[in-house]
Amino acid sequence: MIDHPKPIDTAGMCSHLQRKLIEAEGVYHRIWLALQEDDELTAAVRSRQLHIYRQGKKILVLAGKAQPKIIREDRINELLDSITNSR
Repeated sequence: MIDHPKPIDTAGMCSHLQRKLIEAEGVYHRIWLALQEDDELTAAVRSRQLHIYRQGKKILVLAGKAQPKIIREDRINELLDSITNSR
């Protein structure tokens, strides 16, 4: 269990993305959990999308209705592959 979740302001996030990310049955929920558990990962909401960084370098952009955009290779992308393959 996560003791102290990282504060991510989801207020500016697209409602579709909020559901996909935060709700337990959401397709990106495993990524949300990884954000909470991995100290190297940070995230920021920009233009209603979630920009994910590892050690300050952008690795992934998640949007509500659009496909995820992989910026650079990272192990968190394996979670995206498992989501894509399970559909």
